[in-house]
Amino acid sequence: MDRKKFIHTGIASAALLGIGKLANSKPELNQVGFEHLPNKEIKTMKTILHKADTRGYANHGWLNSHHSFSFANYYNPERMQFGALRVLNDDIVSPSMGFNTHPHNNMEIISIPLSGDLEHKDSMGNTQIIKQGDIQIMSAGKGIQHSEKNKNSDKEVKFLQIWVLPKELNIQPRYDQKTFSSSNFKNKLTQIVSPAGDAEGIDIHQNAWFSMGELDKDFKTSYQIKQKNNGAYFFVLEGIVWVNNQLLEKRDGYGIWDTDKIEIKADSNSKILIIDVPMDV
Repeated sequence: MDRKKFIHTGIASAALLGIGKLANSKPELNQVGFEHLPNKEIKTMKTILHKADTRGYANHGWLNSHHSFSFANYYNPERMQFGALRVLNDDIVSPSMGFNTHPHNNMEIISIPLSGDLEHKDSMGNTQIIKQGDIQIMSAGKGIQHSEKNKNSDKEVKFLQIWVLPKELNIQPRYDQKTFSSSNFKNKLTQIVSPAGDAEGIDIHQNAWFSMGELDKDFKTSYQIKQKNNGAYFFVLEGIVWVNNQLLEKRDGYGIWDTDKIEIKADSNSKILIIDVPMDV
């Protein structure tokens, strides 16, 4: 997708852009008073809203999946990605069913179980069970094969599968996972994924940070975008949340960029995921 078209998708008012351009244009010297205006850049925060019921949907019998971005048979040219965030799938897998062995390359793949037990096997020799509280990441790099299966025969497994474009191609494949307790997230935004070398979260091969929080009703906090030219994509797992002046409900997604600090207020007991990624990819 053309990057310029993507950057402008979802901006609430073209009029604001016109005002920004006017304010940044160089005035003619004979326009009385203009030479006394402060010479500083005016940046307009940009946003894009993805309501839960506008996501792509696929029912494969054993798999129900909602797609925040184009994936498989769901194609929307206006929803190809949010910066380096390429895929955000909200999956429900039937008992004893799952994804057979299949290949990946040059993608950072993050799995976040929401309930149930998901069995992972890969060509690096890893066999793991991940469950609620676990965060799993697989750097596919130059090539890997893996499978994912609902370990249980009596209940569904629900999980998020997230793909992030890597900052470098054809690296050596890598696997990692970490368990967090619910107390890690109580009324705070806890970092769960971060670039290699960062003290918090599991490593990702990109200048990206993931944070999660479980917020009580009326709890207020703020989020600082981690790096210049990054944007933050907010995904509401449970509840109702205000992000700046936008009300978000369960499974809504909201991307923000060209800003630094973002205000958050829980309108009910809520759980949110924040994905902070480079926009220039």
